[in-house]
Amino acid sequence: MLYELRTYYTHPGRMPNLLARFRDHTTKLFEKNGIGNVGYWVAENDPNCLIYIVRHPDGAAMKANWDKFRNDPAWVKAKGASEADAPIVERLTSVTMNPTDFTMPGTN
Repeated sequence: MLYELRTYYTHPGRMPNLLARFRDHTTKLFEKNGIGNVGYWVAENDPNCLIYIVRHPDGAAMKANWDKFRNDPAWVKAKGASEADAPIVERLTSVTMNPTDFTMPGTN
């Protein structure tokens, strides 16, 4: 299993829009397109920072999953609607991670 730690930095005041998009659309579309949801957090010291972890079977699947997701008509529609008045995400970072042999049971 390959895990991906992603951090989204929103434009000021746009976090509610990002959270709504994830809650109402993104997490379901991730699952539909092979991206496993692990967890989502808002940084305590930065209210414009969403941190989340997703999982993929391996690196090749990760690339294929993201390609499917980005091209999913439901995602294109949801993203467009949520950004009709202004962009939400200012920037993002992504780190891929391999679990260690002492990672919590069931996560590796």
